Amino acid sequence: MKREYIADLPDSMKPTAAIFSALGDPVRQRILLLFEPDEALSIKEIADLFALSRTAVVHHLNVLERAGILAQRRSGKATLYSVCPEVVMEAVTALRDYILEEFPGTASYEK
Repeated sequence: MKREYIADLPDSMKPTAAIFSALGDPVRQRILLLFEPDEALSIKEIADLFALSRTAVVHHLNVLERAGILAQRRSGKATLYSVCPEVVMEAVTALRDYILEEFPGTASYEK
């Protein structure tokens, strides 16, 4: 048993943990799935699609942004969000690399 990670995650895994934590909520997953490649959506466009308050939607957007999954920019009075797919791919790759390194028998599952 590896006990060295009980107190804290290694710094190299903290961004990965933030990504998976942010995507652990089904509403945030659904928000992520709304976006087309290179598309920017406003808070209003997103909030209008959910049976949630605007405040709740903004909370979910903020969680996704803090994790690096979404980027925001201002356009006039609107705040637009777009997906940063490379951030999610880096987290998935980091987890995949860890599994392959620590559990070598899983290499047969590589595609």
